[in-house]
Amino acid sequence: MIELFSYPFMRRALLAALLTGLIAPAIGTYIVQRRLSLLGDGLGHVAIAGVGLALLTRQAPVPVAVVVTVLGAVAVEILRQTGKATGDVGLAILFYGGLAAGVLMSGIAGAGAGALAQYLFGSLTTVTSGDVALVAVLAVVVLVPALGLAPQLFAVCSDEEFARTQGLRVRAYNILIVVLAAITVTLAMRTVGLLLVSALMVVPVAAAQNLVRGFYAALGCAMVVGMVVAVAGAVSSFYADTAPGALIVVLAIGVFALSWPISWLIGRRRLAPVLPEAQDDVELVPLHVVTTEGHAHVHQPGCGHPAVQHGDHTDFIHEGHRHAAHADHYDEH
Repeated sequence: MIELFSYPFMRRALLAALLTGLIAPAIGTYIVQRRLSLLGDGLGHVAIAGVGLALLTRQAPVPVAVVVTVLGAVAVEILRQTGKATGDVGLAILFYGGLAAGVLMSGIAGAGAGALAQYLFGSLTTVTSGDVALVAVLAVVVLVPALGLAPQLFAVCSDEEFARTQGLRVRAYNILIVVLAAITVTLAMRTVGLLLVSALMVVPVAAAQNLVRGFYAALGCAMVVGMVVAVAGAVSSFYADTAPGALIVVLAIGVFALSWPISWLIGRRRLAPVLPEAQDDVELVPLHVVTTEGHAHVHQPGCGHPAVQHGDHTDFIHEGHRHAAHADHYDEH
């Protein structure tokens, strides 16, 4: 494990993976709340158009992709808000228009579709120091509003009408969400790839919702899951000689699969009755006394009823109250 840090390219890769795993679920939490889990895929296709434009103009791919993706996201959100296009139509426009434009411009530039491969599937080990610096800066740009405006963004994602009655600028917050999502997608294209980034935005959130209750708990848990699977995927890919992006997504899905039985066990524990221990200095007044003849069941260790130690004797929980055996009768508390 220590040998990883002796390679500069792995240090850069691990840092980029850590930042991506942190911010993708952070904004993905709001995307899932809005029931737009496929938005990441649509924005990823727009980012392909940005990469194609960068190849055509001989510019750095990441900054150009950020600008193009943000503009595309804002345009589709405005179309949705004004009723010019429904949510699914907007996503279709993102899917097909972005992909076609990216491949077309890449071909015109003479690079061909093959030049887009490292952005489609990620190329974590080729991340440069400049890429890491840009990712770090944009990560701050995403995290500050995603966490600082969490109450407002959650209100808008949960119920736009209620948020509007509270005086929130719903349109502005909706645009902010898609802009942050657009930046996140372009940041992740060098780590998990544009075709897989949506999974890193959605799957850790789904796993967190299985494990914890409440929006803020799910937000924090999703970010932790994202960071763990991103770093674990980057490390494992080094030893297994596999594609980092694909392995990161597979690990995220594995965590989601494990969250099911864990969620079931947590649910069982939450539903289990909590029986307080009897206080020795508090005398429980019997509700009534039942003779052993009128109580056919014999309470004893292993009889199937929970036992609670009370002073010098044991009470057994039965039918919502305690049965305390005393000689020829039971006290029911």
